[in-house]
Amino acid sequence: MNALTNIQFLNGPDGQPAFAVIPYNDYLVLTKQVPARDVPNAVVGKIIKDGVTPIRAWREYLGLTQAEVAGRLGISQPSYAVQENSEKLRKSTREKIALALGILPEQLNL
Repeated sequence: MNALTNIQFLNGPDGQPAFAVIPYNDYLVLTKQVPARDVPNAVVGKIIKDGVTPIRAWREYLGLTQAEVAGRLGISQPSYAVQENSEKLRKSTREKIALALGILPEQLNL
């Protein structure tokens, strides 16, 4: 998988990079301030009632398409769909997907 590319650089008056803008959840991780570890009832409900995977439940709760998450991961939508529907993923893959969703990896352990 490729690294996330959702970083924006802002140049100063001299044309050189002066600032880097990153997603807020990435900032929290980098500064060791972790977001809430709670899992919304709507996510748990989708998993129990609809029988979907935690990854799919979170994606739908966040209002994201498979294509959007795949883009954040640097992979194709069909490749992401396979991962989203898999019950068994490597820890590193789950961590990358959690980062792309803007949640903690532990929030996928349901």
